[in-house]
Amino acid sequence: MDMSATLSTERLAELTEFIRLGGPSIWALALLSVLTLALILWKVWRLIVSGAWSGGSRTERALNLWQGGAEAEAIDLLTGRKGVRAKLVRTAMLSMKQGPDAETDAREETERVARLLLSDLRSGLRPLELVATIAPLLGLLGTVLGMISAFQALQEAGSRADPAMLAGGIWEALLTTAAGMAVAIPASVALTWFESVADRLRLQLEDGATRVFLAAH
Repeated sequence: MDMSATLSTERLAELTEFIRLGGPSIWALALLSVLTLALILWKVWRLIVSGAWSGGSRTERALNLWQGGAEAEAIDLLTGRKGVRAKLVRTAMLSMKQGPDAETDAREETERVARLLLSDLRSGLRPLELVATIAPLLGLLGTVLGMISAFQALQEAGSRADPAMLAGGIWEALLTTAAGMAVAIPASVALTWFESVADRLRLQLEDGATRVFLAAH
C-alpha cells in the first residue's frame, strides 16, 4: 500500500515537473486534451443513442413490410424508435401516406428531416478538427519559445557556455512539440472514425428513403 502511494506521488511529481518545464503551452495542451477526451466520449455516446452500430434490423424488417404492402404494420414497427434510420424511414412512410399526390411533398419533408439528422450526426466534428489542427501549432509555439529562452541563456553565458546547457534547453523545448502531437493524433483518428460512421449512415438513410418511394410505384 505504501509502495503504491509512493509510486503515485512520484508520478505526480514527474507530471508536475513536466508541466513546469513545458510552460504555458503545456497548460493549454493539457486543458485541450481533457476537452478532447470529453468530446470523444460524448460523441460516442451520441452515436450509440442514434443507433449507429445497432445494425438497423428493425428498419430492414419495416422496409420489407412496406414493400410487401403491409404499410400500417411497417409504420407501427418503427414507432418510438430513436435510431436515425428508423426516424427517417418512418418520416418517409408517413409522408407517403398523405395521399396519391403526396410524393413531391413527401420527398421534400424526407430531405428536410434527413438534413437535420445528418447535422446531428456530424455535430462535434468541427471542434475535433480544430483540435487536430491547433494542437501541433501550440506545441510548436512552445518549442519556439523554449528555444528562444535556451539561446538567450547561452548568449548570457558567453565564453563560459556549456553545451549541456544548450542540450538541456532544447529537449525541454521539444516537450511541447511531443505533447502537441500526443493530443492531435487521437483527435485526428477519432475525427476520421466519426466521419466514416456519419458517411455510412448517410448512405443507409438514402437507401432507406429510396426504397420507401420506389415501393409506391
